[in-house]
Amino acid sequence: MTPHPRLAALTRRAGLTVMAALALAAGSLASAAPGQAAAPAAVHASAAGTARAPRSVDSHLGAAVRRACAVPTRAGRMACLSLVRTDIASYKGIRANLAPSGYGPTDLQSAYALPSSQGSGQTVAIVDAYDDPNAESDLATYRSQYGLPACTTANGCFKKVNQTGGSTPPSADSGWAEEISLDLDMVSAVCPNCHILLVEASQPSTSDLGTAVNTAVSLGAKYVSNSYGGSEDSSDPSSDSSYFNHPGVAITVSSGDSGYGVEYPAASQYVTAVGGTSLSRNSSTRGWGETVWNGAGSGCSAYDSKPSWQKDTGCSRRTVADVSAVADPNTGVAVYDTYQVSGWQVFGGTSVSAPVIAGVYALAGAPASGTYPASYPYAHTGSLNDVTSGSNGSCGGSYLCTGTSGYDGPTGLGTPNGTTAFASGGSTGNTVTVTNPGNQTSTVGTAVSLQVHATDSAPGQTLTYSATGLPAGLSINSGTGLISGTPTTAGTSNVTVTAKDTTNATGSATFTWTVNPVGGGCSSPGNKVGNGGFESGTAPWSATAGVISANGSGESAHSGTHFAWLDGYGTTHTDTLTQSVTIPAGCSASLTFYLHIDTNETTTGTAYDKLTVKAGGTTLATYSNLNANSGYVLKTFNVSSLAGQTITLSFSGTEDSSLQTSFVVDDVALNAS
Repeated sequence: MTPHPRLAALTRRAGLTVMAALALAAGSLASAAPGQAAAPAAVHASAAGTARAPRSVDSHLGAAVRRACAVPTRAGRMACLSLVRTDIASYKGIRANLAPSGYGPTDLQSAYALPSSQGSGQTVAIVDAYDDPNAESDLATYRSQYGLPACTTANGCFKKVNQTGGSTPPSADSGWAEEISLDLDMVSAVCPNCHILLVEASQPSTSDLGTAVNTAVSLGAKYVSNSYGGSEDSSDPSSDSSYFNHPGVAITVSSGDSGYGVEYPAASQYVTAVGGTSLSRNSSTRGWGETVWNGAGSGCSAYDSKPSWQKDTGCSRRTVADVSAVADPNTGVAVYDTYQVSGWQVFGGTSVSAPVIAGVYALAGAPASGTYPASYPYAHTGSLNDVTSGSNGSCGGSYLCTGTSGYDGPTGLGTPNGTTAFASGGSTGNTVTVTNPGNQTSTVGTAVSLQVHATDSAPGQTLTYSATGLPAGLSINSGTGLISGTPTTAGTSNVTVTAKDTTNATGSATFTWTVNPVGGGCSSPGNKVGNGGFESGTAPWSATAGVISANGSGESAHSGTHFAWLDGYGTTHTDTLTQSVTIPAGCSASLTFYLHIDTNETTTGTAYDKLTVKAGGTTLATYSNLNANSGYVLKTFNVSSLAGQTITLSFSGTEDSSLQTSFVVDDVALNAS
């Protein structure tokens, strides 16, 4: 068998060495502002001096990430869902003028617009298996590092019990101790004034952990975080009734760290299933951006009933998840743990997002008696950050594994934007329902008028309307819900209309709006790119040798098992990928593809290696090593101006003489409408 060209060229490649990785981490720390956590160094697929290894079941985690707990091998057993970065230098204690790597409390409070001064008098319970002997002392170091108020047994803020509420701890376990430290630190970061109850189960079984949940509730906790999961089985509905049916208590559960697929107890109809995102700073008004983390769990439960507040149509039973928060270890959080490990580390996994959301519930105030707090975000969808891009696996492109406007599986309704979406809304629990008007079609230059209708479960409420994604030239009347105007540009838009009442309860409806050009609709709509997912060999693409690759070669597909991998040799090299595409006359057209870039370049200012994307003679975009990212990012370009032409769609990657940059392309489509 002929070896993959990149493996044959291995001796020429300049991979990161261990010292280089440490230097990168140190550089990241050194560049952080005093008192502000440095963003985690990027994890790359290429490891120091080694060939690109075959893809394992955890390849989405990256080469420099490990699981704190082993994946369960039998039914009824659970694993913690903490992921630990292995490429960040750890150290113990607090060092002057040195902030730990990873996001800290001020970062999370900023990203999610959280009022950290709230939460006094609320108790958040953490349920985990086994004992962390250093839990309280490690928590003290974390809180001291970030200037948070002390939370100790002596001052009544911290309490640790076993699964029956006693003081004798179970046996210790280093992996679950890492989980415990993560959970305690995240609740502290989000709700510094909250009390914390740590309940340690004897072992990681459904019955023991479930008993610990019951104990947490019996001891008065109104918020219970569970950062673990295992496979579903037919006994889950019974476990729901025994352990997780606690009206008036917010129970959060991690959705999983293995990508598309469902775990229990996230599948319980009574809990808030928490998915995961990649969180990064940007130049937006919010200052942050999020995409789907490719490891977050999602999908349809095989056994659990659908709760009444879930209205999606892709699952007849329970759909995971409900909401989300940061979970990508590549954009991970700082955690302090010293039980058989070395102090400060960077963590990811939905074990981060579950305690974050538990803390947000606590900031929002006590749940209303007799209600299920998992329903609250569904009544306040306008008070969440909608995550609309990225994927966690292959599901035919549906919302169950793909970020999209409104609800999707990996991130649910979105991430916190303040605490409104996690509050009970008093005793009313208003429900706003927007009637979906169905998909709309209109023509450039022709005026339109569409009345959107909404209702409120409470009488006398005044509704305010807003819309996102309206075609150019259209607007919505905030008082009446009337969409009107004259479309100016052909194309298809995803429109979401939201209605909000005076209690901030919201409802929304999403539909498409296609604007056809003057003179009739598109003569031949649909995708004009052949084999855009590279699953059927090379044709009709023309590519240099080794570009079209399969999982197991070192990179992995956005969906399916194949992708296009340009460059990545660490020597002077050019790769090309082209296809001839005809765009029908009279159509609007949109080019989309998913792009992942990883690099061994260390510069932050020079574009050494480049990918150029062209449609005919038009250069659509140029990317470089400066655009390296931890996962796939959706790219979209309007190419309607090329309608009526046959053009060459081309991707051209050039690499200089050292330090590899890989440009990985998948799921290319050019849709005419």
